[in-house]
Amino acid sequence: MTDVAFSASKPSFSPLRLQGRSLAWQVGAVVLGTLFLALSSYIEVPMVPVPVTMQTFAVTLIGALYGWRLGAITIAAWLVEGAVGFPVLAGGAAGVQHFVGPTGGYLFAFPVTGALVGWLAERGWNGNRVMLAFAAMLLGNLACLVLGTMWLAVMIGAEQAITFGFLPFLVGGLLKSALGAATLMALPGRAKPANP
Repeated sequence: MTDVAFSASKPSFSPLRLQGRSLAWQVGAVVLGTLFLALSSYIEVPMVPVPVTMQTFAVTLIGALYGWRLGAITIAAWLVEGAVGFPVLAGGAAGVQHFVGPTGGYLFAFPVTGALVGWLAERGWNGNRVMLAFAAMLLGNLACLVLGTMWLAVMIGAEQAITFGFLPFLVGGLLKSALGAATLMALPGRAKPANP
């Protein structure tokens, strides 16, 4: 059971291998990552007070592919783009007002979510082990929901926040976690099992 834990000595799953690339490659990866995050924001089902988007799928996948440091940097760069006015947030929204409204807690949770999934992926919870990859994605989605709901609770009360900001997103979190794990499994770069 301890081999499943948080051992950094496991074969690394990094199909992009960004940690060993030049600074120019890493900057390019951040730019492409922010574009992917922006595109995921346009896949939206409007709900009040928080819309359903593919953002958490993109955030967890960026964390898993980029690792915790570069993943968090990429997600933070995307949030800065949104804050300064680029139409990269849910449904093409932009502006600092989204960081102080009902969606603010979820937005601030995104870099934490990406870092958590990236940290777990670096320790073997990745495309080499689909159930652990799913668990990492699910933990990331739950972290985002919990942090976002706590923020929302300050604005509309705990009961309303759980009803409108947590419960409706659980099934989507499960589905996006499964999709994220399947995406990791489909990518090349997984360590090949040793022949007996």
